[in-house]
Parts: sequence; structure tokens; C-alpha cells
Amino acid sequence: MVQMKTVPARRAGRMGARQIYQTLRDQIMEQVYGVDGLLPSSRALSSELGVSRTTVTVAYEQLAAEGFIEVRHGARPRVARAVVEKGRARTASKPSVRNVRLSKFGERLRHDPPGWTLPPRGLVANFRYGDLSPSDFPTLAWKKAMVSALNRRPERLAYDDPCGSLRLRTALQGYLWRSRSVRCDVDQIVVVNGSQQGLDICARLLLNAGDQFVMEDPGYLMARHAFSVTGAVAIPIPVDRDGLETERLATVEARLAYVTPSHQYPLGGVLPIGRRHQLLAWSRRLDAYLIEDDYDSEYRYGTKPVPPLHSLEGSGNVVYLGTVSKTLSPTLRLGYLVVPADLRSLFGAAKQIMDRHTPQIEQEALATMLESGAYDSHVRRVRRRSAERQQALLNALRRRFGDRIQIDGTDAGLHVVVWFRDLAQDFEAALIEATRSKGVGVYPVSALFDRRRQGRRSRPEVVGLVMGFAALEVRQIERGCTLLAQAVDEVAAGRPR
Repeated sequence: MVQMKTVPARRAGRMGARQIYQTLRDQIMEQVYGVDGLLPSSRALSSELGVSRTTVTVAYEQLAAEGFIEVRHGARPRVARAVVEKGRARTASKPSVRNVRLSKFGERLRHDPPGWTLPPRGLVANFRYGDLSPSDFPTLAWKKAMVSALNRRPERLAYDDPCGSLRLRTALQGYLWRSRSVRCDVDQIVVVNGSQQGLDICARLLLNAGDQFVMEDPGYLMARHAFSVTGAVAIPIPVDRDGLETERLATVEARLAYVTPSHQYPLGGVLPIGRRHQLLAWSRRLDAYLIEDDYDSEYRYGTKPVPPLHSLEGSGNVVYLGTVSKTLSPTLRLGYLVVPADLRSLFGAAKQIMDRHTPQIEQEALATMLESGAYDSHVRRVRRRSAERQQALLNALRRRFGDRIQIDGTDAGLHVVVWFRDLAQDFEAALIEATRSKGVGVYPVSALFDRRRQGRRSRPEVVGLVMGFAALEVRQIERGCTLLAQAVDEVAAGRPR
């Protein structure tokens, strides 16, 4: 039986071809069937509406004649993409006259939205950070783990612990201890839908409107958005090649600090042990919380990791945040928090209110991979591949630019920052446009600085690019760097607007 999207059953018996045509036309323009989706067959629709097939056929013929649908013999009618997109553009151009009333949260979000744009397709090389290569995903291991999870038939289908599957949290406890020296109880772990939900929960529970929070500058914009939308005020603290300049905290009073000490995003510094103790002492003095985002700690190339904040001097003020977005896939919304013991029940309650719990099947699949060792094997494999890609990028950049560039953040992670010593900041927009015209996507580090802060570090003096490499093959990296070099030479020879 086709599920009718068209009209209420009580009206179906009175419908003629004209009414069916009008209803389908309106729903096509409202994208009920998508931009190029399939409509029901004439036989199925006539049966559903209780009218003759001839009546439906007449309606379909009129829709086809006016260009709303495409028909082929023996196939279901399909929405004509062109007419829908044209109608969508026309609708989007009409300004809304409604006076929208929002909460303070909504007003703050409307004033400073994070924004999202569709990633460009068809590029020769896209150096966007955060993307991973589909070829790296452990398809067979994940499929096996998912099948195993589906075969575990529970007594009933019911809501689960909002803090996450006990099996997964137990597996994560062992993984964190052996891989990151994070010692915690199972009850301190809260499974979340990616690190962004973890940040959102921290923001809601630990900040009030008007509170101050510390952000690395430059730093992770989505963290700043999560905290700022509560009405809290960001205090940007500069970072250098070693990470957060912790001595600047001496005169800062804040409720919370967000830090990436294992691999500062985006500049790549690793916070020295002395600064870590200084940061912890600051948090204890003010009874402030530290959100330690360990977003890509699995990727270290020839350097030993510094112990996380969570494993130093106790962890009563530290919330540790981890994710599988950089090891498995960002499409798997799986992350975890390690929270102070006295906050466990509160974080669990917040998670329950938000969405009950993270999807159980995916949790069980990840637990299977952790228990079997498949996850550790996968991490070792992608670490080797990432090291090869990074080396290819470094070689290509040095070969084409020599000492005209400075490269930061090469000890760890899935990106590097490239500074063009002879290209002033004013050339940034021209360079991005020139590289895009050649089919190469590059992304400026300046976008990650706090634009409201004044002073010598409010923006870089020269063009800097955050160049991710995890989604690219070596040949794409080579070709992308060649085209980037051409664009740099062309822009340097001209004048910025």
C-alpha cells in the first residue's frame, strides 16, 4: 500500500483529475517528494484515492505537460528538478514579513550563527580540514560489528542509559587508560553524539549569561559558538608555537576555559608540561572548569604524547572530551566525555533531556571493535597512511616554495598551517579566489582568530592557510600544491584590491 502524501482520506472520494493535479503540483513545489523524487504509480495512487486510474492519468498528463514531472513508459513519474529549483529560488527571494519572536538564546544564535556551506565538489584537491578519505574507513570491520550488534536481540526495544551503553563505556575506560593514560571510573564516562554535543552540554551546565570563558586565539570556532550562545563572553588568549600563553591568565577571571593542549587547533602546538601545571593551578584558584578537547590525539608522528590535563594533579576541574570523528568518520556522531565524579548524574540528566541517549546499535558496534582490537588496528593503519600523506604534503610544499613559507604543526594531527612569508595578509582573498579558479580548495587561518579582539594578534600579518590532508591521495596533494604555487605566483605579481 502506497502511503498517501496528497490528501486526507475523507476527501479522496470527491477528488477529480483537477483536484489531484492541483494537490500534487503544490506538494511538488513544497518538495514533499524532494527535488527529483518519484511519485506513486498511477495504479497505486488510484487505488489509494479510490478513484479511477484514468482520473489519475489525466492529472499526471497535465503535470507533465506543464513541466512539473517527467514520465517514461513503464516507470513511475519523477519530479522535474529544474522546475522545483526555480520555484525554490523564487520563494527564497521573497522576504518574510512575519515578526519572529525568539528567546534570548535564539536571538544570540541569529545574531552570530556558526554557518555551514555545502562543500565544493569536483575540485582537483580540497585541503579542507576535518574531511577523511572513504578508503580509510574500516568497512568490513564496521559491517561485522554492526551485524554482531543487530544479532544481539534484547528482551525488548527500550530507552537505554542516557550516559551510554555500559559495555561501550567499559571498553572506552580501557582504551583511554592504555592509549592516553586517562584513569577514570566507568560512571564518569558519558557517550554523546559527537564532540559538538559534548561542548553543548558543557556550555548549558557550566555557564550563565554574562559569565566569562577563556578561548584560545586562534581557536576552534564551533566551541566558541557553543559557549557564546549561552550569553557568556569569550576572553581570547593568544597562542604561540607551544599553545596557550598561560602566563596571560594571571589577571583573567573566568568560569571555564576551552583548550586543545595535545595539539592546539589550528596552530598545532603541544602545551609544555609547565604550562599545563600553570593552567591547572589557575583553574583550582578560581574553581573554574577546563574543557580538554583531545580531538586527534591518535595522530602523532615520531613524538611522544604529553600526559593529558586529566591525568595530572587530579582531575576535579577537568572535563575530557574525545571523539571518533577523526579516526572512523565524522558521519558517525559518536563522542564521549569524562566528567568529574560529582557531575556524572547531572551530565546524564542533561543528555537524557536532549535526546534520551546516543543510538544503541552504533554504540554496540564501537564496543565490539574496541573489545576485539579491531579499532586499535585500524588506528595504527590510518596513522601510517596519514603520516605518508603529511610527508607528501610537506615535501610538495618545500619543493615548490622553499624558504618562502613557514610550516607549523607537523608533529601531530591531520593538518598543518602554512604561512606565506612574502604574501601580505591583504592578498588573502585574492589567493583563495585564484586557487579556487584552478580547482583547489584552501582555507585561511585568519577566520579562526577572534575578530572582535584588538591588538597585534587580532589577525596575522601574512597569509596563513590551514591545510588538511587526511581526505587526499598523494597524487592529489602533489597536483594541488602545483596549482597552489601557480596561484601564489600570480597573486604576488599583481596587487590586492
